Amino acid sequence: VIRICCMASHSNYSAPPVSEFILICFPNYQSWQHWLSLPLSLLLLLALGANATLLITIWLEASLHEPMYYLLSLLSLLDMVLCLTVIPKVLAIFWFDLRSIGFFPCFLQMFIMNSFLTMESCTFMVMAYDRYVAICKPLHYPSIITNQFVARATIFVVARNALASLPVPILSARLRYCAENIIKNCICTNLSVSKLSCDDITFNQLYQFVAGWTLLGSDLILIIISYSFILKAVLRIKAEGAAAKALSTCGSHFILILFFSTVLLVLVITNLARKRIPPDVPILLNILHHLIPPALNPIVYGVRTKEIKQGIQKMIRRL
Repeated sequence: VIRICCMASHSNYSAPPVSEFILICFPNYQSWQHWLSLPLSLLLLLALGANATLLITIWLEASLHEPMYYLLSLLSLLDMVLCLTVIPKVLAIFWFDLRSIGFFPCFLQMFIMNSFLTMESCTFMVMAYDRYVAICKPLHYPSIITNQFVARATIFVVARNALASLPVPILSARLRYCAENIIKNCICTNLSVSKLSCDDITFNQLYQFVAGWTLLGSDLILIIISYSFILKAVLRIKAEGAAAKALSTCGSHFILILFFSTVLLVLVITNLARKRIPPDVPILLNILHHLIPPALNPIVYGVRTKEIKQGIQKMIRRL
């Protein structure tokens, strides 16, 4: 669909002066690029390696073939796609000065970033519901949280967020780009690309704002409600050590949600205060937001979850 819209945009203007975009990372501090490429490449390897290890462990270890770990596998897949969509292009700019990016790859990257970010948020919401049922309705857990539930939840996560995010790159692709094609960013964000257009981008920006905050906001509200019920149920437990054990099952998930929300909040604040801080800071935070959570998510679960830790140890022994 994005490719068709790109072609339609070209057909509307018989000789479009812009056929590709040029990504300028850190326009004010380009000397940072070579120094920054080393930690970024190490974080990329860590993210891909940790998520791949987690996926292989869950796949090979029969005791981990449970709905909770299938949801964790979905989160790892989303993290890996986000990393591979953003970071390799950034490193190509840093190492080989490959700054150009075509129309279709740019809008495809925009679509994946927008949709997969909200897919992650939605996955956290489903995982919060899983923990709510496990603690508040433990006797009904096996009948509610089934493999069929995970399959339906996965379809919902992908379909809802892909369909809601698809208009963002389509609206950008249909804009008329005159002569300016230099994007002062390392990635094709909607704002960075659309502001190069000669057309009015008010509706474009309004749609992304409303859709993004509707999706992320609804997920966050449902997560807060789930954990409110969990906390209420835990406080009623009077058996010694039972409350701590119940909360420990939610610990890893809560840490990931808190980290995801904190990084996203910092990114939003820096973008709102763009005039008061150097423009390169939001660019760096945007890159790190697509890299640090994917690197930390599997590590947090691997360290804090006994079953995953044991599964990784068994896999290492087989090697």
